[in-house]
Amino acid sequence: MSKTVFDAVRVVKGSPLTQADVDLINRALGADQAEAAQPDAGPVITLRAALELVTHEAIVQEAYKDSVGVWTWGIGVTDASGHGVMRYKDQPQPIERCLEIYIWLLKTRYAPDVLKAFAGRALTEAQFAAALSFHYNTGAILKAEWVKAWLAGDIASARAQFMNWRKPPEIIPRREKERDLFFDGRWSGDAMCNVYQVRKPSYAPDWSSVKRIDVSAAMQAAIAGGG
Repeated sequence: MSKTVFDAVRVVKGSPLTQADVDLINRALGADQAEAAQPDAGPVITLRAALELVTHEAIVQEAYKDSVGVWTWGIGVTDASGHGVMRYKDQPQPIERCLEIYIWLLKTRYAPDVLKAFAGRALTEAQFAAALSFHYNTGAILKAEWVKAWLAGDIASARAQFMNWRKPPEIIPRREKERDLFFDGRWSGDAMCNVYQVRKPSYAPDWSSVKRIDVSAAMQAAIAGGG
């Protein structure tokens, strides 16, 4: 390949190559090869997107049973994610650890599905964040009719169909915020997240224990650490 490049430059230049020409070509080839050798870093999760999603969720620092009895931890993490949560029974973790696993899941399980659902179509940061939040909550980005309508250019139908995902009723305010973010670019997150303790022996979340904390610094550290 290098010989082909040198020959092509000679033709374009119309004269023999100087040592300076050779050095310049070698540096360019080396940069291209180094870039090609870099592994795919995967989907980019921005701080703003990660914070937007987490304000719709909550953090429980030790394992608990959700409303249907499934053991859960952190930001809605269950064993189905590939990260075992029973290790956190009676073992509260720092907020930083909860966010580390959350970013890992966004990058490895949820963001790839969002990119697949939109079939290479360019999304704005707001659209990506809204779709990511929708998928984290529903797991349905690959089958949602609103996505198909949007891809077909039927924006009005897509906007209306977004709100088909409205059960239980308590989820409606979140869905409205995701819709407004995707279609209008209207962000709602404030970097504040609800944190709950666990009531024992039931291991249900103690809803009366809620504390709101600013997770922006810890989130930035989790993203910088690679999740």
